[in-house]
Amino acid sequence: MSSTPLPGIGVRYDMTTHEHRQISVVAERDGARTLSVYREDDPDACALSLRFTEGEAASLIDAMMPSHRSPNLLSTTDLGLVAERIELPSTSHWNGRVLGDTRMRTETGVSIVAVLRRADAIPSPGPDFRLAGGDILIVIGTREGVEAAAAILGRE
Repeated sequence: MSSTPLPGIGVRYDMTTHEHRQISVVAERDGARTLSVYREDDPDACALSLRFTEGEAASLIDAMMPSHRSPNLLSTTDLGLVAERIELPSTSHWNGRVLGDTRMRTETGVSIVAVLRRADAIPSPGPDFRLAGGDILIVIGTREGVEAAAAILGRE
């Protein structure tokens, strides 16, 4: 596979399948993806082009590779724990409040290992850490606990 930067657009990835078909994927900066398949008799002529939203592309990846880790899922262990990114919506009830007020660890059993805010990473935020809309919380816990934490954080 080869890649070509497309200034202002994203990156184009080209590959040849084991059946000698030429395909490309343009990964756009907004998360959209365009998949193009080229004709067998003329590898410069596009036979099919499909544009996917970021969510559709993630669903397609998961369908093609069920063991693939989605962008939100960071890891899974044999202990049944997952680490996941949860974004705090600007409309969240917790926007501007301190982390301890969420009672997230008590209510869900998850641990918040870091908060990503713009270009900064805040490791191991304490209960007095003030949340802001757009924060991405890195949490570790059971799948059920992580889902419950996401529901708590999304509360309006």
